[in-house]
Amino acid sequence: MDEEQKTLGLSNVNHLEKLYNGWFLDYASYTILDRAVPYFEDGLKPVQRRILHTMYEMHDGSFHKVAGIVGDTMHYHPHGDASIYTALVNMGQKNLLIEPQGNWGNPLTGDEAAAPRYIEGKLSEFALDVMFNPETTEWIPNYDGRSKEPVTLPAKFPILLAQGVDGIAVGLSTTILPHNFKELCQASIDYLRGRKFTLYPDFYTGGIIDVSEYNDGERGGRLKVRAKIEKLDNKTLVIREIPFGTTTDSLIDSIVAANDKGKIKIKQIVDHTTENVEIQIHLQAGSDPQVVMDALYAFTDCQTTLAANSCVIIDKKPRFSNTTELLKLSTDHTVHLLDWELDNELKHLQDQWHMRTSGT
Repeated sequence: MDEEQKTLGLSNVNHLEKLYNGWFLDYASYTILDRAVPYFEDGLKPVQRRILHTMYEMHDGSFHKVAGIVGDTMHYHPHGDASIYTALVNMGQKNLLIEPQGNWGNPLTGDEAAAPRYIEGKLSEFALDVMFNPETTEWIPNYDGRSKEPVTLPAKFPILLAQGVDGIAVGLSTTILPHNFKELCQASIDYLRGRKFTLYPDFYTGGIIDVSEYNDGERGGRLKVRAKIEKLDNKTLVIREIPFGTTTDSLIDSIVAANDKGKIKIKQIVDHTTENVEIQIHLQAGSDPQVVMDALYAFTDCQTTLAANSCVIIDKKPRFSNTTELLKLSTDHTVHLLDWELDNELKHLQDQWHMRTSGT
């Protein structure tokens, strides 16, 4: 190989390295900004925002087939119907922004929702009241340029903290745990009045939490979640609330596995869960209920640890934050939106006044 060929080969390597670095950075930025991490303004990831925008366009007061919602959302979200359906069901199960009808699955048991052609949904009254206003929405072209979609929805509530979110992007991830609706309202009021407030997660699955290491939801913070176990009698324990992130099926599997390994001694498990959790654990003769209860917390998923990692998009950049800052940002944003809405309403009223009085 002569010197010219060596030089040409080295040049090609450098050229490919620059292309790879550039393409990978573009891909990482795309997954962070447009796939996995929510924007603080409305607390939504792009697929969630596009679903809600589609449902707002479809809204006529009646329920719509989920299959139709998914199909229309594909005009805005170019990543296939499966991801849209999964995100839609997840939001519907939280029963905050979407009112579900039919079998949307059971997050307590892990049962899946019915096929999209069998179930229906529509925007909740709450969503219609706090999530939409075309006049206070910034619009951009959709992926094929045929229509417009919102950059963010004008949410006048801390949806990010109410629903919680999980996302994995290139080089970072986010985990924001859900919070109590009433506590978020009170915290916003306290902030506006200059009072201190403290927020801790609250889970639809119930359970008991230890927040001593929560660290306000900052990266590295964590909390322990325990199932609520009651002593029914000397031979029976009953679980009525389970740790967030588990299901009754996964919890029972962990108990059976611990029993097989000899960590605990039980006779039988009976699952009576319907709308509420009820798992009965029948003990072997001579077992101490308190000892078995302690073993359940130690060796099964009756106690789990959840990590917090509050990463959100702020000013079009990913930023690690905490629960207190996110509540303040959301409240300030709500005040800004309300001012904007009042200014628009004043302009409309002034225009009407001028039109009615211009001839006099």
